[in-house]
This record gives sequence, C-alpha cells and structure tokens, in this order.
Amino acid sequence: MLRILHTSDWHLGQFFIGKSREAEHRAFFRWLCDTIKTQQIDVMLVAGDIFDTTTPPSYARELYHQLIVDMQPLGAQLVLLGGNHDSVAVLNESAELLRCLNTSVVPGYVTEISNHLLTLHNKAGEPAAVLAAVPFLRPRDLSQRADFRSSSGVEAAEKQLQLQHQISQVYQELYQAALQQADALSPGAPLPVIASGHLTTVGASSTESVREIYIGTLDALPASAFPPFAYIALGHIHQAQKVGGSEFIRYSGSPLALSFDEARQQKYCLLITLDAGTDTNTVQVEALPLPRFQPLCSVKSDLASLPALLTPELQNLADGQRLWLELVLCGDSALLSDVQLQLEQLLAPLPVDLLRLRRERPVTAAGITDSGLSLQELTPADVFAARLAQEELSDEMQQRMEQLHREALDLLQQAESEEQP
Repeated sequence: MLRILHTSDWHLGQFFIGKSREAEHRAFFRWLCDTIKTQQIDVMLVAGDIFDTTTPPSYARELYHQLIVDMQPLGAQLVLLGGNHDSVAVLNESAELLRCLNTSVVPGYVTEISNHLLTLHNKAGEPAAVLAAVPFLRPRDLSQRADFRSSSGVEAAEKQLQLQHQISQVYQELYQAALQQADALSPGAPLPVIASGHLTTVGASSTESVREIYIGTLDALPASAFPPFAYIALGHIHQAQKVGGSEFIRYSGSPLALSFDEARQQKYCLLITLDAGTDTNTVQVEALPLPRFQPLCSVKSDLASLPALLTPELQNLADGQRLWLELVLCGDSALLSDVQLQLEQLLAPLPVDLLRLRRERPVTAAGITDSGLSLQELTPADVFAARLAQEELSDEMQQRMEQLHREALDLLQQAESEEQP
C-alpha cells in the first residue's frame, strides 16, 4: 500500500495586496508535517507553483528548504514539480543536493523520458508505484523535440491545437514508459502508474488569482486526452475539484486563498491510497480539509449595513487575528467623496485591515471615464465592451469583434509566457 499526499500551488513568497503570507505558510507547513506523521504518508507530491514568482524572496527559499529538512525524520518521500510561476533555474539550483534528502525535483520538461519517471517507495523502502512526473509544459521546452517544432505563419487557433496534441502525446509516451518500468520493478504484478500535471483542463473552475498564460488557456483539453493512469495529480487551478467527473483526475487546489473570490472556499489536500497490483477502481481519494490560516472576507455593502455584515466574521476570529477585507461599496455610499475617511473611522475600533475598496458603478455606453472605476477594478473585457458599446454594430459583427479581441489577448499572453525565464 502507498499513501500519497497531493498538494499544489503553494505560491511561497506571495504578497497579498501588500500583506506577506509568511506566517500562513509557516502554519501550513506545520499542518503538513503533523498530517504526514498522523496519516502515515509515504509520499508528498507538490504539483507545481511552489513559488509565486520566478525570483522568490530569500525568506520563501528558506521556508522551502526548512520544510524539506523538517520532513526528514518523518520518512516521507517528497516530489516537487515546477509550475508556470516557478523558475526552472531556481528549482534546479538545489535539485541535486535535495536528492540526498529523499526529495525529487522536476523543474521543467526535458526530452529524456527517464528524467520524468520516478519510482515511489513506501516507508519500508519497497517500490510501490511509478510516477510520470510532468511539470508545467512550456511551448519552448516542447519545441526542443524535432517533431514538435512549429513553423512560422501558423495562426493562433492552429498553434493551440498543435500544443494540445503535443501535451497529449507527452502523456501517452510517458504512460507507456511508466508501464514498462512498473512491470520491470514487479514482474507479474505490475505496480500502479500515476501522473502529475500543471495545466487547465475542460470545465476546470478558475479564479482571478490564476494567471492564464498560454497553456493555462487550454480549456479544450478534455480528460479523455489523458491515458488511463491510476491517478493524475494536477495543479494550476486553485479550487479543489475533479476533472471530467473522474474520481482519479484531481486538482488539489491551493492551500491558501490567493484572491478574494477564493475567500469562502474550503481548501484541501488530497490523500491518495494505492495498492500494488490493483486497478484504478480501487484507488481511494480522501479530501483533507485545511484550517483557514488567515481570515479573508469580501463584502458588498453600503456604509450603514457594514458593521452588521462583518459581525459573523469577527466572531470567528481567533485571539490576535485580524480580518483582511475587500469592500464593494454599493448604493449612495459609492458616490460619497469622503468615503475613505468615514471608513477609517468606522473600522478603527475593529480588528479589520481594509485591503481593497471598490465602488459599484456601472460601466455605461458613455464610456469608462464616466463610470468612476479605476483600471484596477476593470478587466480588459470590461474596457473593450464599453468601447464596443459606443459603436452601432450588428449582432454578428459585435460577436466577431469580441472573438478577435479574445484571440488578441491569447497572443499577448502567449508572448508573455515565452518571455519568462
């Protein structure tokens, strides 16, 4: 039997509207170590986005290495996969050293298949599964392969389809290689084969904190594109969920709420139990609920109703905790010129940090400038919709313009992805 703890999207080093998440990550790591001990975890698998940026602050790197040290007495194998926020170079710099600490780091895709096949062991040191360790697949990394090189002049839609095919092919090749390795390790009773991934799939529900870069926009990649692995541990989407209704293709989600629209989500890590020689129907998946390490709240209210709306949240605070608040002002309160001063006076006696203030003012055909909204409160789609509303267009033309706008955004996001180190 093999017990795997699936987690992802830690985003170490993140600053949440100016607030450090260091204390939360320390609390999460204490929870991880306690859970690994109490649940008798054999392997902890982190499916990408270990860090929040490609240049994480020093304290984030210290946390990362300290966790690996703290896990050594627990006897669990650690597998770390690179995500789209991670720097391949940063993860590579200590990978060989960490190998001596029962830790496997797979920062990015390489063409040598053996680098993506890991044998997972139980606490007795016996082989118990084979992992196809797939990190975030950058287009430029895939283009190392002669059969994946794209020609110039290919339209964005065709390029996206090519990328989907390439991703599917990578998984198919690794699946076949993993089966061979599993059979070699345990002839006659092959070990289970599982996989990881860091990408978006069909129907996955994302949030505003998920930065959609090229591969992140692959919302047409269906669950059927994956081979029949016993389990596929996914990262990139911050809400825990199944893919295509499958019990065995899962996002663990992020351990922390990374945006205000995640504030009310229950966060999880996933406990996967595998038995050697069994099929996917006997794989057990259990969602382990995480504590809320930092209370967040997004409230839509006028000034008069705000204290009553905050009362339930404040009653749930632990000693010394403060509530991080996003306030969307509505009604006449949204029109007040001195609202900032009134809010300061209203919130001063309360354990509340107002991190974001927005005013609910409709975007009209008169234009963005008349709405009173700042660019921080608007999406590119909002701006384009407001500009489009000023034109007299047929429904067909309006839909065509919206489609072209989406394609232009995809091209821009693709360029940003390929510029990342």
